Amino acid sequence: MKVAIIPARGGSKRIPRKNIKSFCGKPIIAWSIDAAIQSGLFDEIIVSTDDEEIATIARAYGAKVPFMRPAALADDYTGTHAVVKHALQELEHQGSVINHVCCMYATAPFIQVEDILQGYKNITQYEEIHYSFPVCEFPYPIQRALKHTNKNRIEMFQQQYCFSRSQDLEPAFYDVGQFYWGKKDAYINELPLFGRHSMTIVIPRKRAIDLDTPEDWELAVLMSRYLFSNNRLSCVS
Repeated sequence: MKVAIIPARGGSKRIPRKNIKSFCGKPIIAWSIDAAIQSGLFDEIIVSTDDEEIATIARAYGAKVPFMRPAALADDYTGTHAVVKHALQELEHQGSVINHVCCMYATAPFIQVEDILQGYKNITQYEEIHYSFPVCEFPYPIQRALKHTNKNRIEMFQQQYCFSRSQDLEPAFYDVGQFYWGKKDAYINELPLFGRHSMTIVIPRKRAIDLDTPEDWELAVLMSRYLFSNNRLSCVS
């Protein structure tokens, strides 16, 4: 059995009610639910939430909320692994037999079905792979990154690359925070996400944004006007 688990707690502080805030005409969580449905991969699409309003909206868009997340797993310090593990244990207690799980973030409006399909292919094609998720290349070589000193001066993190050409430096990538395919046992045993047992899907920067602050949200709305222009969607910030 393959399940999508979408964590969506109600207590977002930097962007209040972030997980159900309107984005391009519908609650932002609906974009992840729709992508999961359109992929045709999942036997169940589950939203893990502590919030009744989020649960109602999730059900309206086609997801299931078979249990409510306990308050102990809905604070600012609980990690995603713990939330997914709890959801898997609840589902198995209810009789589900799960092999693969895709944790999909509720605030990932640029998620693409083809990326979800590739992630699933990665973890099923290779026995040694525990996780698969999208990444994006840093726009600037991290080897030439700068930092402030305690006197508000700057220095390089890696001085040895001061005169290196950008094209000669190894590309670096970051986790874009859209979804994480994983084998059930990897989540249950809380195996590390970043390591040699993970594969990635490289996506373009125009589809990579982490919605943590109001400024991020404003940028995402601007990006959506370009990405969704052919769909004639009305973007509501």
